[in-house]
Amino acid sequence: MTADQIAGMIDHTLLSAVSTEAEIVRICGEAKQYGFATVCVNPHWIPVASRELAGSKVGLTTVIGFPLGASRTEVKAAEATDAILAGATEIDMVLNIGALKSANTDAVKRDIEEVVKACKGKAKVKVIIETCYLTDEEKKQASLLCKEAGADFVKTSTGFGTGGATVEDIALIRSVIGPDMGIKASGGVRDLDIAHKLIQAGATRLGASSSIAIVTGGVGQGY
Repeated sequence: MTADQIAGMIDHTLLSAVSTEAEIVRICGEAKQYGFATVCVNPHWIPVASRELAGSKVGLTTVIGFPLGASRTEVKAAEATDAILAGATEIDMVLNIGALKSANTDAVKRDIEEVVKACKGKAKVKVIIETCYLTDEEKKQASLLCKEAGADFVKTSTGFGTGGATVEDIALIRSVIGPDMGIKASGGVRDLDIAHKLIQAGATRLGASSSIAIVTGGVGQGY
C-alpha cells in the first residue's frame, strides 16, 4: 500500500491528560494535510476538533468509558449520545473488561449493544477490548461479543494498558469475526513497517499518535 492509502486508514490520536487546545488544533491541521481518516480526541475537545475539521473529509473520533471500561452502561450510552451531538462521527468505547473476566458475557454484550443503539445511523462504533489484559480465549470471546452486539470494529488497545497491538492478535481477531467487520490496531503503531504488518494481518484502521512518522518513513515515539 502507498503512504497515502495508509494515511486514509489512520485515526490521528491525541488522548493525553495534559493535551492543550493548541495541540488539538495542531493535530486537526495535520489530519487535513496528510489525509488521515479521523482525529481521535478526548470528549472535552470534540467542539474544538469539530470546528477545526469543518468542511474537510476528516472524521472525528472520541473515546467512551475510557480508559478502564468500568463505567456503567447507561453512562457509556449517554456519553456516546452527547459526543455525537457535539460533533463526533466515530465512537471508540472500552469493553467492560472486569465483566468479561467474570464470565458475565450478558453484561458485556448489553454494554456494547446500548452504545451501538445510541450511535445507530449517526456514528461508527469501535470496541476496545484491551488485548494486553486478556487470554487468547478471552480475546476470541470479546471479539465475538463485539460482532454479535453490532459494533463496526474491534479495537485492540487503549494505549494506556501494558501493551498494544500485535500482528498475532490482529490475526486472531480476524479469524473470529470474519472478513467483513473492521479491526483497529492501536498502541505501539510507530512506523510504516509495523503498519504494513498489521494491515497484512487484517487491520483495516490504525490508531496512532506517530501518524506523520508512519506515512513519511520515520519512527515515532508516541501512542
